[in-house]
Amino acid sequence: MKAVLLMLSLLFSPWVVADLVDTYHFSSPQNQQQALTLAKELRCPQCQNQNLLESTSPIAQDLRLEVYQLVESGHSSAEILTLMTQRYGDFVLYRPPLRSATWVLWFGPGVLLIGILGGLVLRIRSRSASDSRGSR
Repeated sequence: MKAVLLMLSLLFSPWVVADLVDTYHFSSPQNQQQALTLAKELRCPQCQNQNLLESTSPIAQDLRLEVYQLVESGHSSAEILTLMTQRYGDFVLYRPPLRSATWVLWFGPGVLLIGILGGLVLRIRSRSASDSRGSR
């Protein structure tokens, strides 16, 4: 019986999550598109790697409402992004700007990859050199 209840709850859980998505009534399709674009570009401050549109956390719901209100009051996308960045920092942006504080975000993975590959090449060369000395 417990297994049946578990299966039923798992079966209907996507519809429950789908009902959590906020529905706002926009004054124009352009405003709706602007809000959707912004919600995709802004990261949820609470979640690890979800944008405002995907997240179901309470802070994401509050921020979606704030984006809706700002768009409806006539603010541009740049103004809204600036406001959110001032409040939450560059973390809230999926594409943080390139400046000295974010160099590690932009170049760190590449430098790390080059370092690892360089270390592997050196290790393979030293092994092959020691193997060739040992076979003589």
